[in-house]
Amino acid sequence: MSSTEKPAEVDRVIAVPVAEGRVAMHFGHCQEFALFDVDGKAQKVLNDRRLEPPGHQPGVLPQWLRDQGVNLVIAGGIGSRAQGIFASYGIEVIAGAPPEPPEAVVQSFLEGRLEAGQNICDH
Repeated sequence: MSSTEKPAEVDRVIAVPVAEGRVAMHFGHCQEFALFDVDGKAQKVLNDRRLEPPGHQPGVLPQWLRDQGVNLVIAGGIGSRAQGIFASYGIEVIAGAPPEPPEAVVQSFLEGRLEAGQNICDH
């Protein structure tokens, strides 16, 4: 199976930008992405991995994340222009996630209790 193929039960791949082990508050300045393969029916994480992103340039990250199979980004802060670019790639964005470990944020999302706060990176 290639790195972009997903097992049959994976119906969502969630990407979380990470800085210093927590959700990055400024999307474009993250150190890595935590990717989670999720079984939406069972509401559980099947697999997770960390990947170093390519260089930060407009339009590069949406294409790269789509190539990884991502269809949802949960971010602390992300500009409205970037959100529009992600939407054009068919990737949903949830902004305003708290600066917690990415595993905790994804679990909160799966349990329906993720409370997105203010998007502090709107440029």
